[in-house]
Amino acid sequence: MNKIVVLVLLFPSLFFAQEIALLKYNGGGDWYANPTSLPNLIKFSNQTINTKIKAKPATVSPSSPDLFNYPFLHMTGHGNVIFNENEVKNLQDYLKSGGFLHIDDNYGMDQYIRKEIKKLFPNEILTEIPASHVIFQKPNSFPAGLPKIHEHDGKRAQAFGIFVKNRLVLLYTYESDLGDGWEDVEVNNDPFEVRQKALKMGANILNYIFTN
Repeated sequence: MNKIVVLVLLFPSLFFAQEIALLKYNGGGDWYANPTSLPNLIKFSNQTINTKIKAKPATVSPSSPDLFNYPFLHMTGHGNVIFNENEVKNLQDYLKSGGFLHIDDNYGMDQYIRKEIKKLFPNEILTEIPASHVIFQKPNSFPAGLPKIHEHDGKRAQAFGIFVKNRLVLLYTYESDLGDGWEDVEVNNDPFEVRQKALKMGANILNYIFTN
């Protein structure tokens, strides 16, 4: 089967209407945190890097066949995360078929999500992504890598990833809180410059999805 035909069948939104989704996971963590973040990121990206993403993101569960309608999944929260066996298999198929999962630790998720990432990729190592990677280079330059948006433990911001055939399929942003920087200004009262850094980094992530 022609490669383009396969991509159309697996990810129709890549060719007909760009749409992204928030992952509604189980375990008790607040998957619904930062409700204004994705709409604001979509608006910023549509205005600055010429994406054409639907204004309102979808919500999808890890076990749903609808997962394959979205080339980009965003996941956030502060607490526990659990993927059951069916969810693991569905997410594995999604990621290995061309999908992308961005996990943004909203502080408190780290101890739980690393175990679930290991379920998804038991034979892979979650590795830090160097600042030289293209995701930090265009369309906005971040020569030092992932920007620090919010302080929690005084640790540096780090971006970790899982690669399949040299393609980044899972991005885990840690000690950065990008999603907080995407929220409406009155939510966290971040300065304009901080919000711009977060939104520009988010635009880079979306640009990577739609151009690689």
